[in-house]
Amino acid sequence: MPASSIPEGWDCHVHVFDGGAAALPGHYRPPTRTLAEIEARAAAHGVGHLVLVQPSVYGTDNTLMLQALRQGAGRHRGVAVVDGSVNDTELDALHAAGVRGVRFNLVSPVGLHSDPAVQLRQLAPRLRERGWHLQWYLRHPQLADIVPLQRADGPVFVLDHLAGIEAGTPAGDPAWQALAALADGGAWVKLSGWYRLGAAHPYAAMHEPIRRVAALFGERVVWGSDWPHTSIDPSVDTPYDSLWQPVREALAHATATDVRQAQPLRLYGGT
Repeated sequence: MPASSIPEGWDCHVHVFDGGAAALPGHYRPPTRTLAEIEARAAAHGVGHLVLVQPSVYGTDNTLMLQALRQGAGRHRGVAVVDGSVNDTELDALHAAGVRGVRFNLVSPVGLHSDPAVQLRQLAPRLRERGWHLQWYLRHPQLADIVPLQRADGPVFVLDHLAGIEAGTPAGDPAWQALAALADGGAWVKLSGWYRLGAAHPYAAMHEPIRRVAALFGERVVWGSDWPHTSIDPSVDTPYDSLWQPVREALAHATATDVRQAQPLRLYGGT
């Protein structure tokens, strides 16, 4: 596709799967979901750039994600899963393919089981050297646990799925204080994963949490569809634009446009 015809929008959280690839036991078994599928869905809604996030079921084997990044011919970016023992040669190869971050998953049963503080100490200098961020998938009661890790000269933090803030999270919940501290420390947040946060389509229950989180993080906010929605029955086809709808309805038009265009360029290093 000529560069001039690629839509400007960014979807900053998608996954690709191969139903025949080896997957870690104890969690979901993914069906095949290809890069071509999500590219077609996204392009129909003005999105031409994707951030491919390594699924937890593949552990530190980033092969499938890397194949998809190469198929994208530079249009997309990636977030890998590695452990502290990863060598610089592998990190450099990931960077060349388009990876710009590492993910710590504290929610999935096949996610990170070692101490994240230890892993962070091993990885932080090398992440900072490459301009990478550290992406956290956690529940909102865990936010306070990572505030001191950010203050200890960590890389830029990116918080998955509205930082775990659920529909109906009380205004006085301690998570808001921790979230404000992370925002003040330079963290970013992804507006994504509504169905993981106790909301049902059309996700109107997320409007107020989206507005409050966006107010805390200002211009450090991006959006992701979380396609192909691993917590939903694979036979259910969630309309792509329905995942953008609550952001469009909760935020002013100019702000929402920046969330899907200008701001991802700053976080992921452009195209």
